[in-house]
Amino acid sequence: MTNTSLQANGMGSGAMFDAIASRYDLLNRIISLGVDQRWRRLTVDSLRIDGPAKVLDLATGTADLALLIARRCPEATVVGVDPSVNMLEIGRQKVAKKGLAERIELAEGNALALPFEDDTFDAATIAFGIRNVPDRPQGLRELARVVRPGGRVAILELSEPRAGLMGALARFHVHHVVPNLGALLSGHKEYRYLQRSIAAFPPVEEFVASMERNGLTDVTPTPLTFGSCALYVGEVPS
Repeated sequence: MTNTSLQANGMGSGAMFDAIASRYDLLNRIISLGVDQRWRRLTVDSLRIDGPAKVLDLATGTADLALLIARRCPEATVVGVDPSVNMLEIGRQKVAKKGLAERIELAEGNALALPFEDDTFDAATIAFGIRNVPDRPQGLRELARVVRPGGRVAILELSEPRAGLMGALARFHVHHVVPNLGALLSGHKEYRYLQRSIAAFPPVEEFVASMERNGLTDVTPTPLTFGSCALYVGEVPS
């Protein structure tokens, strides 16, 4: 099943996430057993940000990753972009509560046509969002375009767990627990889309090759938690 077919009827769109925005953070903690926070910390650390950097957080959602970047990189400023108005509103409330409104800006936007000049950012992230971009190669090219030469792009994405006993347990969790628990807790069938979109995402080696074909170099993938997630880090060539 292709990513385009999964986008039919608005699945994976900003409108879909508008519908589940109010419970999105709680569901992430429960469904991932809390390990998603560790994944985000590794993502921020992989950027190797030092000093007053400007960072793009694409598919920022409720701004979890944007907030973490601001906390772990005290001189950095962050621009978070997402297509979901409701998710962004919750994100703004969280940013204000943490007193970080001067360092974190959240804006509605399209991953396929980012409203920024070339080389605007020192680094960029996208967590659990590249899977939902209808044209992934174009989304990757946009990330590479807006990050300066030598800057890093870190992509965190769910994947099919690898082989082995723990991998089998992780696959059961992704294929059965995640969609059913998500649908039960949220009251929305949209979380069943999650498992289908994970299954449709390309294998690690294929996605690395796609990143390297679309503007990034020296891409390094790191499997996380028995392969249920992967962190891809590449650089914009000088």
